[in-house]
This record gives sequence, structure tokens and C-alpha cells, in this order.
Amino acid sequence: MYLPCSTKSQFNAVHYHAQREDNSCNLVSVPMLDETSQEGYGLYREVFASRNKKKSAIAFLTIMLIAVVLYTSKIVAPKWLELFQREKQYLVRDIVRNSAITSCHSQPYRSSYHFQPPKNWMNGPMYYEGFYHLFYQYNPGGAVWGNLTWGHAVSTDLIHWRDLEPALKPDEWYDNGGVWSGSVTICPDGSPLILYTGVADDLEQSQNLAVPEDLADPLLRKWVKSRENPILRHPVGIDKEDFRDPTTAWQVNDGTWRILVGAKMGRDGMALLYKSEDLRHWELDENVLHTVPGSGMWECLDFFPIAPFGREGLDTSVNGPHVKHVLKASMYDDQHDHYAVGTYNLSTESFTPINHALDIQHGLHYDYGKFYASKSFYDPVKKRRIVWGWSNESDSAAQDIARGWASLQAIPRVLWLDTALGDSLIQAPIEEVDDLRVGKVSKTDVDLEAGSVIKIEGSSGGQLDIEVIFEYPNVSNVIVQDYGFLNGPFDCGNGGSAQRGVYGPFGLLVLTDDAYQEQTAVFFYIAQDANQRWVTHFCSDQSRSSLLHDIDTTAFWSDVRVLPTENFLSLRVLVDHSIVESFVQGGRMAITSRVYPKEAVDEKAHVFLFNNSTTQITVRSINVWQMRSITVLPLA
Repeated sequence: MYLPCSTKSQFNAVHYHAQREDNSCNLVSVPMLDETSQEGYGLYREVFASRNKKKSAIAFLTIMLIAVVLYTSKIVAPKWLELFQREKQYLVRDIVRNSAITSCHSQPYRSSYHFQPPKNWMNGPMYYEGFYHLFYQYNPGGAVWGNLTWGHAVSTDLIHWRDLEPALKPDEWYDNGGVWSGSVTICPDGSPLILYTGVADDLEQSQNLAVPEDLADPLLRKWVKSRENPILRHPVGIDKEDFRDPTTAWQVNDGTWRILVGAKMGRDGMALLYKSEDLRHWELDENVLHTVPGSGMWECLDFFPIAPFGREGLDTSVNGPHVKHVLKASMYDDQHDHYAVGTYNLSTESFTPINHALDIQHGLHYDYGKFYASKSFYDPVKKRRIVWGWSNESDSAAQDIARGWASLQAIPRVLWLDTALGDSLIQAPIEEVDDLRVGKVSKTDVDLEAGSVIKIEGSSGGQLDIEVIFEYPNVSNVIVQDYGFLNGPFDCGNGGSAQRGVYGPFGLLVLTDDAYQEQTAVFFYIAQDANQRWVTHFCSDQSRSSLLHDIDTTAFWSDVRVLPTENFLSLRVLVDHSIVESFVQGGRMAITSRVYPKEAVDEKAHVFLFNNSTTQITVRSINVWQMRSITVLPLA
């Protein structure tokens, strides 16, 4: 068993997504990387089993070699590297041979390029020695919340995955009620450790530690819980049920470490600060890093530095006079991820938002839709900060149980500071997603007349990536003499895309049938506020997305901050059967929706441009790509 050490770098346990093989789906062979098409799955298993025997022999010889040379690093390092390269080669080869476009007629709502377990309910990645490790909360016993276990999968590219054994199970007195969220920290020697929340039978929440059983295994298949668990219990004044989700540890100038734990006192949500010299023994600091009165429980906290310019990410322990920090809290009360950009003062151990009007709860969200419990990590390979978020269902628990699965992870997103504004973030899908694109359809200079709808031919299907740019209308041409007559106060939930104003709604209809019986509208609406200032809104309207009953069709929307120098409105939409992710104005805001069309599925699902405003809107360009499916290799 490896004992935890002082750490320097960090990577968080976060959330992720992909499509696993499912016996209900027909797999269609597609050439990937080279011209090798998918081989029979039975043959794959035979090859994999044979390779396992070879790997076992290699592992045995490696152990003998280590004993002979008495752990001499000059011998061990090359052999370990050889084993690692072999594992990585096998993983890449298996993924290539098993990648396919998937047609799931019996599972029309199961995603094809988002991560999901093969069945049941799911709710954390780090980078370690050539592999991205993804840990996620998973219920192996059913398609509803409960029996929380840490699932585990690995990848070399954040797109294609191999499933592994669960990393942590609820099998100790302090976590019998579930292994809840947590984070991963990487030690200076490269070894990882997990800090997580365990829930006891009496619902007490405590913080606990686990480490890899075998560091020579690059896939880190087995983890061991510390005998000293729980290492943290709820402090005086904090209820035992309101103390959870430790962050990744970061190191300060004197070599000591810090973590945050989410909590609330009364109705005041807060980030409790703890200090340690060895990552095992922690003391509560007298200062609370940050609190907002009346905000309710803060969970799944995240705290990380952000560069003052550029898109390069920073390791969690980086700090300096020009470095800014992001504090994110998942608000239990409203089930949204709120964040603020600010400064971290080490001398006072406090966080101060740059813009107090945009403090936690009162300001910005990562996403204004179905996106929650997110976690970020620093990717040292491409030097970027990546965040993952969980997207739960919008149908009933009974439907989830009948279907056999529930929930998925949104596409991983890269985060960087919006330098044009200075107090908010830009988020965009990781660049690897672009490699799934095939079959591009394009149009340019499209005039959308008032009240018009234009079908984008060749863009049918439930797996799409869409990019569209609209000309920002010349609002100075319109004089609203009677406020409210032409542009009443905007509320997406009051009529959705069926509303009509001078400049909106206009945008896209996705997962829409030819008769418009089912349509998911994502659109802009530009209107004047009470002070006659023009405000740009964006909305994802699910009100007519499905003919099915017992579906939550809540519309999600928010304002978009558009600079005076920006004469355009940009939109990227990722469609994957039952999930629609919209990124607005280059990623300045995002909305994720879950939809369940009955008629608008597969080849009956189309994309339309629409303009329901009273003014013509110009589309500079629209590009639509079909998206290949990905495969998560099953546990072998």
C-alpha cells in the first residue's frame, strides 16, 4: 500500500461522458485512424484474453527483475516505461478497432458521443502517466440515485474510453451510505491520492483518503482506503449532513497545503478552509475562504487559478500578483453551478470577487440548463483547464427504470478567462471533439425573412455539431416609442420561440420533424429593458420538444453579454439524441438541455433556421457536421 505524500501538482476527480457498447444497438464498421475496420467482438475478446496472459507473464518477469536489482531505478524505470507503452498501445488499438457509428433504434435517447455507464444511474478525471483517469459516481444497483460507488475508466484522448473495476465502494462504516464526490491530487513523485466524502448509516458526512494499491499499474485498477479514515469530521456549528466534497489540494509558499470543503451554517453557504503539512492531518482555519448569506448549501466546490490572458491553463498550486482565481459552488437549492472570478489573498486566506455584482449565487453560471456537480482538472499534456459536468434526465424515474439507465456527462469543456470582460470565463468543447465530425453541410449569406423557416438539407439525424453566425441587427434603426408594445419584458418560459418581437426570436430548430410537431428551439431574442437599453437574451426552449407525457419541458435562458465591437452573434450546438448543448458568443455562456422526441428521431430529425421576429435577420454562415459515435470498451 502506498502512503500519501506531500504533493505539488493536482488533478481533480471529475465527470465525463461517452457511449458504451449496448446489445440493443447495431454497430456499423467505420475506418478509424488507419484502414482497419472493426473485427468481430468475439475475436476481440479472444485476442484480449490472450494478451492478458502475456501481460501477466510480463508483470511476473518485471517483479522478478525488480527483486534482482533491489529496486535500482536505472533498471526499473526503463522496464516500467516499456510496460506503460505496451498498455497504451493496446488501449489505442482496441479503441480503433471498436469505434463505430451506432444506430440505436431501441434506445433513441441514449447518447452516442457522450459518456454513460452501460446501465443504471451515474453522477470525477485526472491525468496520470499517459492516461486520463475518469472517476464518476455510479449506482451499480439501479437506474435511480443511491448506492453511490466510484466508477473508473481510462483514456488516452478524453474521447474513447476503457471501463475498469470500480475504484471505491461503500464498504466501511464511514461510507456505507455512499461514496460521494471528491477530488484527486498528484504528489511531487507523481503518485495520486483521493480525498472523498463518505456517508455513514446515520447520514454523517466525513472526508476520507484512498491511495493506489500498486503504483506500477499505469491503469491504477485498485485503490486502498486509509486506516486513519475518516480524516475529517464535521466541525462544531456545521450539521453532520452539511459537510461534503473536498477539493483538490493546492500548495502555498511555505510548503503547506490547503483544501476546501462545502458547508452551510443556517442558510449561509460557505467554503471551509483546511490546512495540512502531509495531506493526512488537517486543521480547520479560523477564516472561511468565502461565504454568501442566504445562499444555502454549497457542494462540489472547485477552486483553481486562471491566467490573466491567453487560453493556457494553470496548475492548481500556481499563484502570483496577476493570477486570478475561480471559485465554483454547486448550489443544492437551485441545482446550478455558480462561479465567480476573483483574487485569492493568502495572507487573509480569503477570496474576493472582482465584480461584487457577480458574486456566487448572484452572478454567473457555468451553464443555465441541465449541468451540475462539475469538476475541473489541469491537463499537463495540452496545458489547459478542463471542466466536466453532470447532466441528469428530464423525464420521470419510472421511465429511467424502464429504460435501464439515467444521466450522462456533458462534453468536457476548456476554460479560460474572458479577457474582454475580465470578470467571467469562456468555455468551449475540447478540440478532440472536432475529430468526430464527418459529412459537412454549409450555407452562407442566408436572408431570414420575418416569420420564415428554412430547412438545412443534408443535416438530418440525432448526432450533430452545428456552428452558426448571425449578423447582429442594427437596433439603432428602431425607435420604441411605447415600451412594452413592440418589446415587452422577455421571459423565455412565457411562449418560448412562439413569441414575436422586433428582433427575435431567431435561431435554430433541432431534433425537429417535418410537421413541426416536435421541435427544440435554441434562439436569440434582442429586446429593450425597462431603461430602454438593448439586451441580448438566449434561450433553449423544450416546451414543444416531445409528444411524450411526464416530461419536464422547462425553458432555460439568460442574458448574453455582447460587446459594442461585436457585430455578430455566434452559436455552437452539440446534438446527441437526448442532449442538446449550446455555446453562445464563443462560449461566453452555455445552456444544456435534455429532450425526448418521439417522432423527430434519427433520419426524421432535422435542422431548421427560423426567424419569428418582425425584422429580417441575416445568417453569415451555418455549418452542420454529422458526428461519429464513440465506444467505451467494456470491463475485461
